[in-house]
Amino acid sequence: MRAIGFDENGGPEVLRTVEVPIPRAGPGEVLVRVAYAGVNYAEVQHRLGDFGPPSALDIPGMEASGQVAALGEDVSGLAVGDPVAVYLPDGGGYAEYVVAPARFTFPLRTLSGEIDLRTAGGSALVLPTAYGVLVGATRLLPGDSVLIHAAAGGVGSVAAQIARARGADTVYGTVGSADKAEYAKRFGYDAVFPREDFPDAVRDATGGRGVDVVLDPVGGPTRLASLDVLAPFGRVAFYGEAARHPDLNLPLLPLWKNNRALTGYNIGDISRRAPDLLRAHALTALELVASGSVHVDVTDVLPLAAAARAHERMQSGLNVGKTLLAVRGEE
Repeated sequence: MRAIGFDENGGPEVLRTVEVPIPRAGPGEVLVRVAYAGVNYAEVQHRLGDFGPPSALDIPGMEASGQVAALGEDVSGLAVGDPVAVYLPDGGGYAEYVVAPARFTFPLRTLSGEIDLRTAGGSALVLPTAYGVLVGATRLLPGDSVLIHAAAGGVGSVAAQIARARGADTVYGTVGSADKAEYAKRFGYDAVFPREDFPDAVRDATGGRGVDVVLDPVGGPTRLASLDVLAPFGRVAFYGEAARHPDLNLPLLPLWKNNRALTGYNIGDISRRAPDLLRAHALTALELVASGSVHVDVTDVLPLAAAARAHERMQSGLNVGKTLLAVRGEE
């Protein structure tokens, strides 16, 4: 089968088309014939070496959609041919076939309707991340105010909608450019601020009170400044390091003295230690999509062979919404 892989860390050019055997589904696993694979910043970091060197030939891709091609032993509730979305904690989505854990294989025929394969291709990582960071990490409450950094990205665009669906009163965003601000506004943000001067903008918008919740995938100075715009008992939840800054060394006393909290969300850890919770988050978020409450905005679909181009755009910060690789599309 065709796949995109790399055997050394580096720029987008290390991604290359390879031929590898079709994998086999073992116990508790599902073989999926891939239609679309989502492209995520974590895969850019994987290629760059932020998570270590490749073991041999690594095939990236942490989310995909397609049809069930085969079932391993002890798998129930699915049938060959079923349309599914899959979260892939070990990667492998940039390929014609992928093996997924059955517990992270999500049916697209839901109680609220059926989700198309194109939408689903950018859903199985983005949706549970946005839902999990809001519901799990920040314990979002009805009436809370929320600030979302990277508001125009795949997670940011759905997080704003999920926050609304969960009862958030006010939702603000930050972006890195004016074009991204215009794009982000379509997802229900009350206001979208330039990231470089967001603290003053948030204080002005909230009359000095600050916000109850901040979602931060950026890191560095953005994370540090986010603590200073929290209302009493406010929470900053971080779930990435897109800017690739060195880790912060934070004093703890200001958290105590100012009634602030700092929390984290890592979907890989949840997949290992609380897989049933991850599945529940994903299924709930997919129902929101099927019902029309949340829209996953696919803005770019490239052929599988153009994975390097997708990575280059994402690494340069030019992307908005979700980018997909069309492996077999809607054949």
